[in-house]
Amino acid sequence: MGTKTIGIREAVYERLRARKREGESFTDTIDRLIEESGGDWREGFGTLPAEETEALREATRESRGDTATALSARQRRGVGQFETASRADDGDERTVENGPDADGEEEA
Repeated sequence: MGTKTIGIREAVYERLRARKREGESFTDTIDRLIEESGGDWREGFGTLPAEETEALREATRESRGDTATALSARQRRGVGQFETASRADDGDERTVENGPDADGEEEA
């Protein structure tokens, strides 16, 4: 088994030494402390409790719905403006009225 040399600040060394048990090497102390702290910190990284997961899902659904509604309204307005401009270019003075506004409601 190979070994590695690491440098640590004096204050960290003192804290580590204070936690070292009699007959325990620094390697054993570090290993024990890592195990006591829960092992691999990457395990479970990025997971949420069930209630937070559902709240995040609902917020995402609402946000996507709001985005889709707003985008659809903008597209309808853009198409209406394009059609109006095209008719004006053709000498047809008709305009598009009573189309949905940005909120998806009918305009008067």
